Order: sequence, then structure tokens, then C-alpha cells
Amino acid sequence: MVLDPTKHKDWEIAEEAESRMKTCYQLAEELGITKEELLPYGNYIAKVDYMKVLNRLKNRPDGKFIEVTAITPTPLGEGKSTTTMGLLQGMGKRNKKVVACIRQPSGGPTMNVKGSAAGGGLSQCIPLTQFSLGLTGDINAIMNAHNLAMVALTSRMQHERNYDDERLAKIGLRRLDVDPTNVEMGWIIDFCAQALRNIIIGIGGKMDGYLMQSKFGIAVSSEVMAILAVFSDLKDLRERMGKIVVAYDKKGNPVTTSDLEVAGAMTAWLREAVNPNLMQSIEGQPCFVHAGPFANIAVGQSSVVADKLCLKLADYHLTESGFGADIGFEKFWNVKCRLSGNVPNVSVITATVRGLKHHGVKAGALPCPPGKPIPQEYFKENLAWLEDGMCNLVHHIQTVKKAGINPVVAINAFHTDTDAEIKLIRKMAEQAGARVALSKHWQYGGEGALELADAVVDACNDKVNFKYLYELDTPLRKRVELIAKEVYGAESVSYGPEATEKAKRFEADPKFNDFVTMMVKTHLSLTHDPTLKGEPKGWTLHIRDFLTYGGAKFICPVAGNISLMPGTGSDPAYRRVDIDVNTGRVRGIF
Repeated sequence: MVLDPTKHKDWEIAEEAESRMKTCYQLAEELGITKEELLPYGNYIAKVDYMKVLNRLKNRPDGKFIEVTAITPTPLGEGKSTTTMGLLQGMGKRNKKVVACIRQPSGGPTMNVKGSAAGGGLSQCIPLTQFSLGLTGDINAIMNAHNLAMVALTSRMQHERNYDDERLAKIGLRRLDVDPTNVEMGWIIDFCAQALRNIIIGIGGKMDGYLMQSKFGIAVSSEVMAILAVFSDLKDLRERMGKIVVAYDKKGNPVTTSDLEVAGAMTAWLREAVNPNLMQSIEGQPCFVHAGPFANIAVGQSSVVADKLCLKLADYHLTESGFGADIGFEKFWNVKCRLSGNVPNVSVITATVRGLKHHGVKAGALPCPPGKPIPQEYFKENLAWLEDGMCNLVHHIQTVKKAGINPVVAINAFHTDTDAEIKLIRKMAEQAGARVALSKHWQYGGEGALELADAVVDACNDKVNFKYLYELDTPLRKRVELIAKEVYGAESVSYGPEATEKAKRFEADPKFNDFVTMMVKTHLSLTHDPTLKGEPKGWTLHIRDFLTYGGAKFICPVAGNISLMPGTGSDPAYRRVDIDVNTGRVRGIF
């Protein structure tokens, strides 16, 4: 059938495309991956042994490195994954040897309001069902590793309560004396389950655990997921896993996974998850999927090892950063690139007409509340809203340029956009110093992304003067100030009493010198207030707390209120997902 995203749903398009997709063996052969390096999961999905490939190709020059980010999005997102897949297809149409890597989606958003993260329309990653419903089990492995740490903690607390020091010594245990009111970790599940945010565990007798308050977070918020995104090799992974702080003892000292003697077993659960997953676009270009850390609180990127793998396998590699450039690109720039040593050639800023309109608050743009459909007024021409909202795009263009990277604005077009709206975006973005390309990949696939593909290839030939916003010897609060002012546009930074005390302690302790700064902030605004749109001026970023991830080596300044367990809305996606009992095919994923 002729596929038309204005008439067909994403799952219908994916289902038809899957009837003619390449096998993983064909994809591997086209990429130059050997039989010994391919780890098939059926005929169409495979893991790739990244260590074997990197050892074999260690002397091969890296390809061009392309990052995909976006404007500050509406709650439904502005199509970074769709643009990444469309650009992959467009460059494939231009006969470039190109590969992409995107994050693995969480089951929470997939079954909630946002849906899958496979792209959309005629620019998707397939097979869609496997991509959206667990893939090769990486998130399940992360949940098992993470929850095993909590099993180790809670059982240890029970035994220390039940047994004296002599009995503990007979079985080789020393008393850790965990403070039940100061437990850092909770449990994780891969759904948006607000009922599990705060729980009581250990109800029953002395053999039923330890009675205390606990909590659940969504799986992708786990530090284990964060570590999967940033580790460099198995030795590094094992060392990081042993430094995860699970709780504190009654003197305030950290209790780690190494103290609980569980870090080795946790790492063992990840033995397969360390290898990136090989999939494809609906037009047959190779796409890797690996890691999916929470972008609000962690790095929000696919993995470092996947990037290194892809840069050796192809002439061009695309990687996607979570949320807008104030979060995703900033963390890519100052964290991921620093940890990997890879220098990007170009950054693609995804923008949509509707997304820019929603920043036109001074011109009267209607709000787009989370969990509700975009108002119909957004799909009618309104140049006043659009022109006023362009300040957000221009702000992100300037942020990318501060890194010494050449920005390309991708106008992620939809059939409801008008010529006048496209013309206005192009004019104002070019005036801000960016290349601009109209891309109709959602509606036309690779053919619709040729202008974007040409602009990106052209930008890759420019000289890059890449530089970090700060060096690692920059004091913590000075780093926060630089990010707040140079990336978010804040006028100043303030700290709560607890945050001030923690910042002083971090700055005075040499063991935190190599910890990266991982900002915690809403993705719905440049500020810490999700209701403030556009490019707010004259505001102060307030840091209320600092979190630490000992294994990932993150210090996380917390601005605003970010929940590690999102809630499921009143009209979730799972209401429309079902299975065809005759064919076994899943329907309704979007």
C-alpha cells in the first residue's frame, strides 16, 4: 500500500515497512561487522560486540559526528527522534555511509501520553513493537541490577537487627549500621506509577524485612542506567557499579554497593546489556539503540560506547540528545563529549512551527498543558505567535555556537504548516547565523529530508573550534553559574541553606574533583519554572539541593521540582494497545 502518515497511524506504517525490512545479517554485512561480532536476537535485531569491533577497527579514522537536539519542547516533544531517523534516511538517499544511535524508550512514556520514541510517520526505527516493548531486555537487566542492590540493603538491615555482632561475624559480615531514615536508593519499575512514589516496606514479622519508608522511581532514572550511558569498558563499568551510594550509616558515612558486596552480581546482570542493539529505519539504514537515561536528572543520551562503535563503522554518525538544547545539548557538550573525547562536527536543532508558536506568549499563544492535546489554534497560520516564539530558537542557536559547533536548524515540517510560517522561521534563523533546512521526513521519509541531509553534509566540512563551557578545575558553584547564565539565560543563581552547605563540602573534598556537573531542571522551560516560555529575562536560577551519583560520578544541582517517578495520565496510550489474536501482531503503539 502507499503509506501516508496523514491517513495511516505510525504502527500501521511500521507494520507495512516490517514486511520488507533487511535481516540483521544483511545490515551487519553492509556495515562491515563480522559474524563473530554479531549477536542475533532473531532475524531482524542483533546486539553487536562493541569490544571486538573497536579492537579490530582501532586504527580506522572516526567518521563525522552529528548531534541532534531541539528547541524547548511542548510536552509532546518536537520530533528529535523523527528528525534523527529522517536525516539518517535522507543521507542514505544521498548514498552516504551513515548510521545513527538513539535511546531505548522507557515503558512509562510508551504506555502513557507521549508514546514510543521510535520517530514517526515515514521516519521510524523498526521493528516498532520490539523497540517499544523491551527490545533485547536491557532495561529489564538494569531493573534487576538496581533492585538487587535494594534487596542487599534491606536484607542486610533485617539481619543486623536480628543478629548480634558475634553471629554476624560467623557469616563474615560486619555491622554497617544503616540509618533507615537516610536511604538514598529506592526501587525501580519501568512504568509511570505514581502510587509507588512513597511506600512502606517490611510490614510483618522480624523475618519479613525491615519496616521503613521507601520509594519507587522509573527505571530510566536509575544510576545503573546512567552508568550504562557513560561507561567506557567493562573494567570502568565494574568500578563504577561498586561506588553507587545506596544509603548512609548513622554517622553519616556512605554505604555503597561494594560495602554490601553486591556490585559484582549487579555487573553480571548487565553482561549482555553492555552491547548496543542493531536495528534499522523503515528505509533500511542501520540504527543502533542503546541506553536511555532520564534527561532531566541524568545525561539524557545514548551510550558513549555506541557512539565510539558507530564512528568507526560509518562515515557519518548521528546521535540524539534528550529534550531541548538547554538540557540535552548542554549535557552532550560538557559531559558526554568530555567523557568520550569525541568532538562533534555539527549540531542539528529540531524546530517545529507548533513548538515555536507555543513560546509566543507575549503575542497571546495559548498554553499547552502536559497530558492534554495541542489546542487546534496551533494548526492554523499565526505569524504573530510564531515571530514572538522565535526568540527560543535563536537562544538555542547561540548556545550551540558558544561550543564552537556549527548549528543547522531542521524545520521539522508537517502538512498543516504554511509557506509563510516556514519562510519566517528560515529568515530569522539565518539572521541568527545558522544554516536552515526544511525537512518533510515525517510525510515523505528520506526523499523529504534531502535538503536537511545536504545542509548537514555541507556543515560537516566546516572547521570546528570546539571548547567546553568550563574545565574540570572550575569550582562547582562557578560551573553552575556559567550554565545558568550562558545556557539558560539567567541573571543570577541563588542557593538554599542545604544546597550551600553541600556545595562547600563538594568543593573542599578532592575526591569530587573529577565528578561532572549534571543539572536537574525541567525540560519545558529555559528556567526552572515549566510555565515560563520563550526566552525569559531577569530571572534567578534557584538551586534547592545537590544529589550525588557516586558510580556515575555526577554531582546534580537540583533546580525546581523533578519527580523520579512520573504519573500516568487519565487517557494513557495503553488504552489503545492490543494484540491481534490471529497473527500475534501488536497494534496501537504510536
